[in-house]
Amino acid sequence: MFKANSFLDVVKHLLIMGVIVAALILGFFYYYLPSTTNHGESISVPKITGMQLQDADALLEEQSLRYFINDSTYKPDQKPFEILTQDPAPGAKVKEDRKIYISVNMKNPPMIKMPKLIDGSVKNAELILKSYDLRKGKITYVPDLQQNAVLKQFVGGREVKPGEMVPKGALVDLHVGDGLGNTEFEMPSVVGMPVDEASVLLVGQGLQIGNIIYVQGSDEPNGTVLKQRPFAEVGAKIRVGELVDLWVAGQEPVQGID
Repeated sequence: MFKANSFLDVVKHLLIMGVIVAALILGFFYYYLPSTTNHGESISVPKITGMQLQDADALLEEQSLRYFINDSTYKPDQKPFEILTQDPAPGAKVKEDRKIYISVNMKNPPMIKMPKLIDGSVKNAELILKSYDLRKGKITYVPDLQQNAVLKQFVGGREVKPGEMVPKGALVDLHVGDGLGNTEFEMPSVVGMPVDEASVLLVGQGLQIGNIIYVQGSDEPNGTVLKQRPFAEVGAKIRVGELVDLWVAGQEPVQGID
């Protein structure tokens, strides 16, 4: 064992020991630790949106990164477990072992309450469906006096009432009124009548006046109905709401200006 011969020798050895300790500390923190932990180095975040969760997991593990699912939603036009968003964004510089926060597309859609579309217009139904993350399906026009009004709503071929539970993103088929009724009756004849009286008669029976074509050179008094379409043949039937075109003697009246 070394024995100091003087105070100077003790000081000298203490200084040597201090230098050695300082060198060890500096070497550990500035050479050994950085070389074993990649201290000071950064990793570029890869793009994982659009990838399947399993594939993204493997890619992040290769680059010493982790992920955390902080949100999930359902999009019917994208695959189950597809990554929808990520944070940090692709290309961002991070340290290793950093968490990448992601949202994932769910495998099964959540159930939501079916909104009320009945009695509203098709355009209004489209807006409501979009706000509920539902999709407009097939539109079928059926005889009904409510023109362009939604009469029934279907999901998967089954009629659903407002408030019933349906899958989010489901296709909703609609039955819509065509403005015509189901009731058929014998086609009335208005030939030979003044056009004003003919119009009142037709409208009173639930029909609509279509085109009025004026014909000059007729022997009939002006304003007399010369022909109609559909024709009032024996046994001819017409439905409520249908159009009737009229041919009228004379010139088209000029509308006065107030």
